[in-house]
Amino acid sequence: MKPLIFFAALTVAATSAGAQDATKGEELYRVHCATCHGIDMHGQGPMAGVLLVQPSDLTALAADNDGVFPTERVVMRIDGRDPLVSHGSPMPVYGPFFEGADIAVKTPGGQPMMTSVPIADLLAYLTSLQSDEG
Repeated sequence: MKPLIFFAALTVAATSAGAQDATKGEELYRVHCATCHGIDMHGQGPMAGVLLVQPSDLTALAADNDGVFPTERVVMRIDGRDPLVSHGSPMPVYGPFFEGADIAVKTPGGQPMMTSVPIADLLAYLTSLQSDEG
């Protein structure tokens, strides 16, 4: 019986440690993303004018994707698996900062996707601010 209790406690601890934190995500956004996407997330940050591809309105990601937040696309853009030429390097230009211990996040289809804790926190923040308008 003791191994079962230990396993249950370990599972609860792992789940709690992997929880997404929108407050931390907001802090990360303001430091690393607002320069291009703007404080209001509408894509009008101070650096937007010098980019080859204009930054997306991050509040409309779900609305622009038939009401479904595009988790996989967002994670892959941030972690560099789907780089943008406007940055000249993988997004964000802060690259290694967003690396580290991975956790699983759920995609809209319910499948787990591994990403770093900072990216999971950014996802939590971004999904919390989605508008209904595209």
